Amino acid sequence: MVETVLLVGVVASIFVGFNIGGSSTGITWGPSVGAGIVKKTTAAAIMTFFVFLGGWTVGRNVMDTLSEGIITIDLTLAAGVAVLFFIGLGILVANVFGVPVPTSMTTVGAIAGLGLATDTLNYETIAEIISWWIVTPIIGFWIGAVIGRYVYTEVDQRIGIETSDGPLLTLEYEGTVPKPALGPNTTRRELATTVVVLAVGCYMAFSAGASNVPNAAAPLVGGVGGLDRDIAIVVATLAIGLGGFTIARRTMESVGGELSEIPLLAALFVMVTASTITTILSWIGIPISLVMATVMTIVGIGWGRATRPITVREAVTRDVDDQEIVPGAITAEEMKGEPAPPIGEEEPQEILDAGDLFNPRAVIKYVSMWIIGPSMSTLLAYGFFTLVPGVA
Repeated sequence: MVETVLLVGVVASIFVGFNIGGSSTGITWGPSVGAGIVKKTTAAAIMTFFVFLGGWTVGRNVMDTLSEGIITIDLTLAAGVAVLFFIGLGILVANVFGVPVPTSMTTVGAIAGLGLATDTLNYETIAEIISWWIVTPIIGFWIGAVIGRYVYTEVDQRIGIETSDGPLLTLEYEGTVPKPALGPNTTRRELATTVVVLAVGCYMAFSAGASNVPNAAAPLVGGVGGLDRDIAIVVATLAIGLGGFTIARRTMESVGGELSEIPLLAALFVMVTASTITTILSWIGIPISLVMATVMTIVGIGWGRATRPITVREAVTRDVDDQEIVPGAITAEEMKGEPAPPIGEEEPQEILDAGDLFNPRAVIKYVSMWIIGPSMSTLLAYGFFTLVPGVA
């Protein structure tokens, strides 16, 4: 009986990890693939390695919270399998609505539902987690706003991320040992920026592993017959990697199409900011969605970039007379070769006339899923464990 439950749990874990890999790989490597810097297969391979690294190290802290911190009893194998079912259901609903699934939030909701049904919920821990869910979007927005208002334009004036035709590097066979050399059309700036882009992608993959591997692995750890923690991490990683090599190929092509179409430089700022927020919270054991920080950083950069012609007070109060705040200003190209106008001065007309950086309806839909996802998993888990108390 235990073996059967474990087998079902492993299948459920693979399903959850597979779908996580499809969404997180697209978010992580979509901008780099779109810019022609890395191929889809290479992106999936790098993603798998760094997801494993993140899950094996920082992700263990999140696993402790999910398996022991949210409820005052250990999460049993049978209960863990039921939790995985509700996580999978949350993924299905999110896919129907076409938004990145808040997997960490859905996982916490399902475990919290178990705690409510069995009167074992650790209210102090769940209050801390929810408080970080509220604070994280605010932090992401304001970091993005500062970058968009004071940093992005200056960096964009000095750094151009471009790709040339032909291979980035070649091998020279003049001596006994082949030596790497720049490709026929590669410049040193292109090589340097490519290395930075790849490093940022690896960092974000690490962050994704730290936050997402525990969602697929933690429910299988604990109880009689449960998986060893290390084995559970490997299973979750392989499932995420499988999703990266398969369904993520389409996601990498279309990522950002609904929420935003932003330059690669802006995407790098977003990736570094979102990854840092997620990694820090994962390190202290807080289950958090990488998508949450990503979305709000994008919105913040657009708002900050669009409000450069006015003061902060005018931007916050919207006391701007006839000056319109255009969230999409970041999507327009700066006038290359000319210095960016100082804060408070009028921007080039193409900046002011740029299209929306983000689709407000899409943002509302994302935020709604951050509320609906965990709420639905909590209610469903509470109902299930109340009706079938023996599972817990």
